[in-house]
Amino acid sequence: MSTTDTAAAAAAVPAGRRARTLAVTSGKGGVGKTFVSANLAAALARRGERVLVLDADLGLANLDVVLNLFPKITLHDVFTGKSQLDEAILPAPGGFSVLLAGSGLVEYSRLTADVREQLLKIIETVGPRYDRILLDTGAGISDVVLYAVSLADDVLVVATPEPTSLTDAYATIKVLATQQQRHRISLVVNQVNRSGEGRVIRGQLQQVVDKFVAPQLAGPDPSLKLDLLGEIPSDTAVREAVQKRQLLLEALPGCEAAKGIVAIAARLAAP
Repeated sequence: MSTTDTAAAAAAVPAGRRARTLAVTSGKGGVGKTFVSANLAAALARRGERVLVLDADLGLANLDVVLNLFPKITLHDVFTGKSQLDEAILPAPGGFSVLLAGSGLVEYSRLTADVREQLLKIIETVGPRYDRILLDTGAGISDVVLYAVSLADDVLVVATPEPTSLTDAYATIKVLATQQQRHRISLVVNQVNRSGEGRVIRGQLQQVVDKFVAPQLAGPDPSLKLDLLGEIPSDTAVREAVQKRQLLLEALPGCEAAKGIVAIAARLAAP
């Protein structure tokens, strides 16, 4: 799809509609968050949604690597006024659009008034053009990550069965619940070794959340529900696709991990 075609498709969204924004985040790096964001966007696009992935991992961006894109214009150029927003929106493999961030930019490692203003303005501007915006945030609970998540309607936490990943996922969930008063957070468990492992992990996290987080929540419903959107099997096909810098859904659409992502997209898109 050309840039012109992508812009035309986005412009076809009915007037008055605003994209549903989903922040894809994680407690720690290396759990496949950007991999999930990119392939989930492709799966949603296949379902007919107009999707934009915004690389909100400012300063440590790698969405361009996953998608094998070499952008001449990034969010940094938009932030500094060197380029217009529309010039930075690129068509990506998989039928969705992307807004890529620069890598190695120290000035975006902390939350400044300018970063806050620019991110909010960009999301408000592109919102009416798409059905769904995925914010591929950084890992952890830095100010930049938490602010990016605060701009989203929904939150998806990506974790793996590793103990360190689950510990950090819980810490992230706790901060999002207590600081942003979120009462519903979605969960995807990546790299599971057996079917049903994601349900077990979700149950374990929910028990800890009920005991230690829910009592800290305010409002008439002081509870936090973790929704398991799905699990993605550990699959050698994932490494193969990543090494080739290809989307899994395009390189090996019949593999088990790709089927897991397609199922997650179906649950996410369900009314």
